Amino acid sequence: MHPLESQIEAAVNFLSPFNVDKARVGIVLGTGLGQLVQHIVVSKTISYYEIPHFSLSTVESHKGQLIFGKIGETPVIAMQGRFHYYEGYSMQQITFPIRVMKALGVEKLLLSNAAGGMRPAFKKGDMVLLDDHINLQPENPLRGLNSTVFGVRFPDMSMPYDEELGKLLKAAAHKVGYFLRTGVYVAVPGPNLETRAEYRFLRMIGGDMVGMSTVPEVIVANQIKLPCAAVSVITDECDPDNLHAVSIEEIIEVAGNTDRKLSEIFVEVVKQL
Repeated sequence: MHPLESQIEAAVNFLSPFNVDKARVGIVLGTGLGQLVQHIVVSKTISYYEIPHFSLSTVESHKGQLIFGKIGETPVIAMQGRFHYYEGYSMQQITFPIRVMKALGVEKLLLSNAAGGMRPAFKKGDMVLLDDHINLQPENPLRGLNSTVFGVRFPDMSMPYDEELGKLLKAAAHKVGYFLRTGVYVAVPGPNLETRAEYRFLRMIGGDMVGMSTVPEVIVANQIKLPCAAVSVITDECDPDNLHAVSIEEIIEVAGNTDRKLSEIFVEVVKQL
């Protein structure tokens, strides 16, 4: 047995007693995004440090809690905070919770993140549905996993984000009175923000927004046949010809200001799943 397989089994055995409603939807809440929890009728909240083989979240605004409960009549598991490559974790550690959620019975996955907007039309507070991504992170969560127990070794990535979930998110945004843009997300290692030349390069290769998360989780979701969709909140405007210094505090504040809107959209979608 591969060590990762036994680690997943240990985490699932620990968490199964709390999954009384058999969660169907998994949710990953990114930087500055946590208000969705207020819409969950919570049955159990567990700190990551209690769960076998879970890593610890070390980033501001990531509370590091796994939440079981319901949104409407739909049972959910929500990650209040995720793990990042720049924290020093391996890609397999970062994506471990996605494999655990799938093993617990999750059938759909919704992800959110904070991102820098590189398309000139993108402004602070905009919400952008990921249509595709470009992966510039130096590791891959599938590396070394050559057993079919983890899924196919060479998963197809021609449509990494589920089209039907994307349509539901667009319709939900319209229903609650918000506009959901569409764009291509570039994943970089971090934790530093980009230089002017780097923003020019990322725009030149087709990126609309840039961040330091999400893509590893999406790769694993595709490997294990877990349909997923992701939304970025634009927290800073990355115009290389008019670039201003930005702090993590400002990024968290902007994400927090948009949190309510994104939460309303996610709630509308989850109720339909």
